Amino acid sequence: MESNLTRRRDVIKYIASYSLFTRTFSAFSQQNAVFDPAYTGWDALLKKHVKWLPDNKQSRSNYKGFAADRGELKKVLDGFSAVPKADFDKWSREQQMVFLINTYNAFTVELILTKYPDLKSIKDLGSFISPPWKKKFFTLLGEERNLDWIEHEQLRPRYAEPRLHVAVNCASIGCPALFPEAFTAARLEPMLEDGMLRFLGDHTRNRYADGKLEVSQIFKWFKEDFEKGNKGFGKIEDVFAKYADQLTHVPADRDKLKAKGVSISNLDYDWSLNDAGR
Repeated sequence: MESNLTRRRDVIKYIASYSLFTRTFSAFSQQNAVFDPAYTGWDALLKKHVKWLPDNKQSRSNYKGFAADRGELKKVLDGFSAVPKADFDKWSREQQMVFLINTYNAFTVELILTKYPDLKSIKDLGSFISPPWKKKFFTLLGEERNLDWIEHEQLRPRYAEPRLHVAVNCASIGCPALFPEAFTAARLEPMLEDGMLRFLGDHTRNRYADGKLEVSQIFKWFKEDFEKGNKGFGKIEDVFAKYADQLTHVPADRDKLKAKGVSISNLDYDWSLNDAGR
């Protein structure tokens, strides 16, 4: 009996010791990680594992490939986690934005990999009470963070850029495409605009036909961002007037959108995983 108790104590001590070692090693790895401001590692992973669909409006992610390269992904994530807040605060607006966009997208891939392939949607990783975006599973700027912190506490309120919604990717088919390249400060503006053109040009998610304007739920959820953002859209109708050429190929319908005043409805959002293997 005493021998069994002794063995149990030894096992418990071993587990506790191993857990401490793992946490210490992980912390040591992050402390010795190096951040690459050119996002070379993240860019290489995206170019390898994310591809545009034939219409060039949507992309699909090869999560199996990301899983095979998880060691490289971890180096990228550790580099992001190694950035001190004091350094971040000295960066330009564009540098800060691309850092937050890239970290959001990279940590979203990591979140998917924690259960892949045993999930059909990112929502499978949480619940109504505890959604996946509120899980604190990574360190950023010196503190434990979740994805909502990046999007709703940093990107949206700090930069007032409505087009960020076509830059951050929620690993879902209904979401604007994950770009097969990293965002950089030098290319931030053209990439944001390109994202809007592709997203509004995808008629499975945004379209004007038969006298009806049907758009993504994103324009409902974040209506205030598009109306009050620093690009001066003014009203949500102004967004669709600006991108009328993408929403329809019919000249008369484009004129109607540009004249504004059309009724707007929202399409169902597809939360299915944007997996290239499905």
